[in-house]
Amino acid sequence: MADEGDVLTDLNLDSASASNGADNEPVAGVISQYVKDLSVENPNAPASFQWQSQPNIDLQFNIGATQINEEVHEVELKIKVSSKVTEGDQFLVELAYCGLVGLRNLPDEHAHAFLYAEAPRILFPFARRVIADATRDLGFQPLMVDPIDFNGLYLQQLQRRAEEDAAAGAQPPAGQA
Repeated sequence: MADEGDVLTDLNLDSASASNGADNEPVAGVISQYVKDLSVENPNAPASFQWQSQPNIDLQFNIGATQINEEVHEVELKIKVSSKVTEGDQFLVELAYCGLVGLRNLPDEHAHAFLYAEAPRILFPFARRVIADATRDLGFQPLMVDPIDFNGLYLQQLQRRAEEDAAAGAQPPAGQA
């Protein structure tokens, strides 16, 4: 039976313990996932259902992680989708979809990669479904958000940050020429 309060016990099925009985194997996984916040607006209904213009869909997303305790983080995938046509705004959907992620015995760089690349990849299909259901419930065709390459975006962010750090290191301090 799992120890009470040890939320990672189920993530480490059949793991080998160290010879002294200590659990030192690296473990990462999603413990649970949930809708934290959902805002759905259909400001011009019912007139918007008659509009014939091609919609302009604007999709924005952001990823955040908050440490809950030593072994658990909340990863938040924020998605904002709006649809506008020449006649006006059709809809706006804002979603904060979260997962509780357990991490144990991971080096910092691996934990960071899991929190900002792998966990969002795992959460995304479920958030995508919430968006599709919300747009359908608004009276429009379900919006199927295209898959996002979170790992590729994560690597781009790391590269961009490294380039910024290198550029900042190459510049003389303020006041010196």
